Amino acid sequence: MIERLAIYAVLASVVVRWLTGQWPWVLWQARDRDDRTRRARTLLGLDADAGREEIIDAHRRLLVRIHPDRGGTTEAVHEANAARDWLLEALGPANRG
Repeated sequence: MIERLAIYAVLASVVVRWLTGQWPWVLWQARDRDDRTRRARTLLGLDADAGREEIIDAHRRLLVRIHPDRGGTTEAVHEANAARDWLLEALGPANRG
């Protein structure tokens, strides 16, 4: 029974590779990256074509609202910092500043 499931899993992986040109786990990683990017952009209120300066400005505006000295939480600040860092990293080395 388990051997049969393993064979089906391998065959399904090969079919996905044949149809898409990528292994299933690569597609899952890409989907996770896209989801994380979408969440970061939503948190900072940015469009998909936002550049380095726009990301930094949006991050600063968000920090003013969620800073612990203004009633926010440190977790919210950490999340905002992570979103900024993720989006700046996605820009590539030439646009990071």
